[in-house]
Amino acid sequence: MNATEETPMPEDVDVKEDKLHFVAPGIQDNPDGWGPCELPDQFKDMPYQPFSKGDRLGKIADWTGSAYQDKKFTNKYASQFGSGSQYAYYHDEDETTFHLVDNTRAQKPPYQRGRFGRNQRNMRGRGGQRGGMNQMQALGKLKLRERERKGQSKRWGRQQGGFRNNRNQPQIKNRDASVTVRPDWVTIEEMDFPRLAKLSLPAVKDGEDVLCCGSLEFYDKSYDRVNVKNEKPLQRIDRVFHTVTTTDDPVIRKLSKTEGNVYATDAILATIMCCTRSNYSWDIVIEKIGDKLFFDKRDNTEFDLLTVNETSVEPPQDEGNSLNSPRNLALEATFINHNFSQQALKSNENRYTFDEGNPFISEEEEEDVASVAYRYRKWDLNNGIILIARCEHDAVIQGPNNDTQFLTVKALNEWDSKLANGVEWRQKLDSQRGAVLANELRNNACKLAKWTVQALLAGSDQIKFGYVSRAMVRDSSKHVILGTQQYKPNEFATQINLNMDNAWGILRCIIDICMKQKDGKYLIMKDPNKPMIRLYNIPDNTFESDGDEDDDEDEATHDAFQS
Repeated sequence: MNATEETPMPEDVDVKEDKLHFVAPGIQDNPDGWGPCELPDQFKDMPYQPFSKGDRLGKIADWTGSAYQDKKFTNKYASQFGSGSQYAYYHDEDETTFHLVDNTRAQKPPYQRGRFGRNQRNMRGRGGQRGGMNQMQALGKLKLRERERKGQSKRWGRQQGGFRNNRNQPQIKNRDASVTVRPDWVTIEEMDFPRLAKLSLPAVKDGEDVLCCGSLEFYDKSYDRVNVKNEKPLQRIDRVFHTVTTTDDPVIRKLSKTEGNVYATDAILATIMCCTRSNYSWDIVIEKIGDKLFFDKRDNTEFDLLTVNETSVEPPQDEGNSLNSPRNLALEATFINHNFSQQALKSNENRYTFDEGNPFISEEEEEDVASVAYRYRKWDLNNGIILIARCEHDAVIQGPNNDTQFLTVKALNEWDSKLANGVEWRQKLDSQRGAVLANELRNNACKLAKWTVQALLAGSDQIKFGYVSRAMVRDSSKHVILGTQQYKPNEFATQINLNMDNAWGILRCIIDICMKQKDGKYLIMKDPNKPMIRLYNIPDNTFESDGDEDDDEDEATHDAFQS
């Protein structure tokens, strides 16, 4: 049959089709809004759970109820229109007498599931008795409860900074200020640490030497071979350490007439630059005379003492004459640092001597003065701010190319690893020295940062750290050297996240604020319990003695600076 041929239609077939008619549905007009006005008949009396467009509807069919509930997000599938079962039945008359009795088994958290299930299955397969299995379950529950209790108390201790595994241990007490704020002091500025941490003064060039004084002994390289198995006892070396403040320094008095307009010591500068890492209170006196600023520390204060575990989660809190009180630990750390920095030197050999002698030595102290060299350096902080600072070196060493390298020698001390939340040095120092140093960086972040800043300001080639521990935990008078470690200051600063641009920015900010004030005396103090520092305007006679001799000396100093 040809495909093009059409199939004839039977004559009895009606080719006319009925026309389709469109029936328009009824439209409900809602004058008050949009949507239907009433519920259609086919949807009446049908249970319905309202939900929001943003609700998570969960699984299509969940016959186990809360068995597959997401523990991490307990309200993940909760409706915004209220909680409860989707088709809960509430009768108006029985609503007041309705009580839900839940006999379902409490769901364990994920970390408790399946711990003893494997043992139970094995016992069933081996014919274990039900009584023994029940005992194991009870024992497992007791262990889990004990673990939860310890974990909870440990978390509470971290959050509150207090008791750890011991709920009766007191919380961290409010610290006392380093100086009592008097009513006649006027608060000029309050600078909180978050704002200070955002400051930056880049492109500050290295300091230039203005004058070098003093003499240095050579470092004894045999202390680099000291380890835990070959420890050395720390010796008591009676030498004089001068901690002269800025305005009492005769060299700075002389330089103030010709060089710079801001004067300080490396210890004062390091305290200001690393203030955002400090927790303990400290204070620095600033005297503005004309267009010059002098940064001083107060006499007979604890400014030069080394803090111990200042930035720890649980800092020392013992009081009074306790062996581990903050003040006694600071005295012990300072004692250790002085003795180690002198013991690790070759005292019987010739010293490396600068052209100028030590400016603080008297004739009686000439043989008993510690090995120290003073470097008076100058920095240009832009906008006419020229900084003059006295920096210190502790020792020298012969370099690989027979060059002379200057050292900063410091000592880290271990007092009680259990109380200090630290690691046992005698077990970890030889094998895991990085872990020991990381723990020290966590507990003494401010002290290590200040040491690094002092080494950078002085231009030291290396920092030598000594690890010194108590010979007996309950005796703070005898110590042993367990090892040493050395770093380049720039590399160590990078390792401890010390940003010198931020450090210079903090110093420059304080200098600018003080330069805008009128002539007089000011004081910077770290708040003892808050992360901020305050600048006070204080009377000129504050902290001065009533003696006639002291007054005459202060007047002479004032006249010398003005001239």
